[in-house]
Amino acid sequence: MDATSPLPSHHKHCDDLFADAEAAVNERRWADGKRNFLHLQAEMLAHFATEEDVLFPAFEKVTGMTGGPTHMMRFEHTQMRALLTEMANGVDAGDATAFSGSAETLLVLMQQHNMKEENILYPMCDRALPGNDLHIDEELRARVASTCRD
Repeated sequence: MDATSPLPSHHKHCDDLFADAEAAVNERRWADGKRNFLHLQAEMLAHFATEEDVLFPAFEKVTGMTGGPTHMMRFEHTQMRALLTEMANGVDAGDATAFSGSAETLLVLMQQHNMKEENILYPMCDRALPGNDLHIDEELRARVASTCRD
């Protein structure tokens, strides 16, 4: 099993959560929109943290590459965190226009980001980090549980 094998399916899971949150907000179902958005946010933050705290450092240690693809992925995670904050503000205010503007930007960024990870970075990691000794599945589950408790 490759070290990164759980991550592409988690991307898809986040895509589905995004669609659920966006649909609820667009239909002005605010309670559902907030619940769906908070679930999306928790999953995305857990995903970012797992990559930044587990996968990227392991890859950087083995390859010595710290200014390359992992640097760019961290930068994009920062951009996506800011957009999630803007979306949270929109859903909290009951402002579908504010939510949707940030959501559109996030969707494009997520799609581009995930393609780069799935087609470039993850294969690089799998070649550099054979086996699944990083326990990405367990990390994601633990981080999602922790984020959902906060």
